[in-house]
Amino acid sequence: MLQKTVGGERERMGAARPVSTERDTRLDVFRALCLLTIFINHVPGQYLEYLTHKNIGFSDSAEAFVLISGLAVGAAYGGKFVAGARLALTLKAWRRAMTLYVAHIMTSIVTLAIFAGAALYFGRQELIGEINIRPIVEQTEQGIVAMVLLGHQLGYNNILSMYAVLLLMLPAMLWLNAVSPRLLFAVSATLWLAAGCFKLVPSNFLDEGYWFLNPWSWQFLFVIGILCMNQLRAGGRLPRSPWLVGLSAIYVLISACWVLFSWWSIDISFGLPAVLTGFDKTFLSLTRLLHVLALAYLLAVIPGLSQLARLRVDHPLVMIGRHSLPVFIFGTILAMAGQVLLFVTDKDAIVGTLFVIAGIGLHFVYAYYLDWLKEVAVARPLAAA
Repeated sequence: MLQKTVGGERERMGAARPVSTERDTRLDVFRALCLLTIFINHVPGQYLEYLTHKNIGFSDSAEAFVLISGLAVGAAYGGKFVAGARLALTLKAWRRAMTLYVAHIMTSIVTLAIFAGAALYFGRQELIGEINIRPIVEQTEQGIVAMVLLGHQLGYNNILSMYAVLLLMLPAMLWLNAVSPRLLFAVSATLWLAAGCFKLVPSNFLDEGYWFLNPWSWQFLFVIGILCMNQLRAGGRLPRSPWLVGLSAIYVLISACWVLFSWWSIDISFGLPAVLTGFDKTFLSLTRLLHVLALAYLLAVIPGLSQLARLRVDHPLVMIGRHSLPVFIFGTILAMAGQVLLFVTDKDAIVGTLFVIAGIGLHFVYAYYLDWLKEVAVARPLAAA
């Protein structure tokens, strides 16, 4: 999956962009759908928010995004972590982690500027009390240090930091996988269970809380994505048992009913740890983990479903998925502006909905712009030659 697009030379020489018959664009498409859904969900209080799949299941777009990231990493790194290449791959993964860290700090600073600027311009000091901003304002020196050291995170600005930690862990994951995929799964599952049972999670500096998305828990979903992709790259296939398909469909249906009919008061704990029976997002409870895996499995094995996402390489959704990091940053900044807009309009859902619709359109425009920039960058050296 995610193979290089053929016909690159024709593209560089100015010919019409070729349509590859080899590149599998499904991960790009699903990643784009996750990015758009994250943007919609990050502007709460408008009507489109009620149409996303978080309203009909235990998991949401964050779980789907991390699983897809694991699949993409498996495609990019799987089988390459061998003697002679390990140092280079480790440095590459850590360099990417540093890029994500810088992106996280940048979006956090821009978010602070958006909320603080709006508080000044509109005279709405209540904005400073939103999305965990107040501790930084009240303890500025400590707050700046805490934010840089990832000891304080703003609301809706906590995915990139978690993902950066996962990439720091990636070389160890790849080494364990080279020893034995089963060993990697066992170690990852043990860490997930221990983190949930004993509340092992990075702490915040300015309060008694902790990270909203615990990397020691979410690494399990990331690892599952890597292992699944490695299995597929080795020529394996996902099991297509009617029983497994049926169980997955039943679980997805029960999850939808649970959320739609608010069955949260039903006690299914049976004295077991919350990570096994609860619905906690921070520690990625088993209920959420199974839901995203069941959805992914059904998409993968039901004939025709995953093929709907096999689009042309120049399709707008493929463009968004191909530029996931800059598009995510763009969407996060847009969402923060949308939250401010809803706040100063006293939660006007119509205004918020119109803003989100316009924001979705801007996602496509920005992705097309990034594609155009890439083409220009490739064309310049050829023109100079």
